[in-house]
Amino acid sequence: MADKQSSGEILGIPYNFERPSLGRLLSSYWQPDKGMLVEKPFGIGYTLNLANWRSWIVLAVAGGLYYQQQQSGGSGGLDEDAPEDDDGPVEVIVDDD
Repeated sequence: MADKQSSGEILGIPYNFERPSLGRLLSSYWQPDKGMLVEKPFGIGYTLNLANWRSWIVLAVAGGLYYQQQQSGGSGGLDEDAPEDDDGPVEVIVDDD
């Protein structure tokens, strides 16, 4: 049986399942001559190119949103321990005309 290909593209999305060396791993995240997104050194898809200034903006916004979420309670308004404002039973009338 033929060996499966460990890197390539499917429907325009790159994949690479070769075991990455440390040099290839580090160089894949720092590519000054490339755009904001580069192929992942291992796995499927793309990752941020840390040599591009736009990537740092994305990381700063994501970090700011994470910090804001942690400061405001963390669960995005879905806190199960918070008391509910229950006004009592609600009657629902469905008219089948």
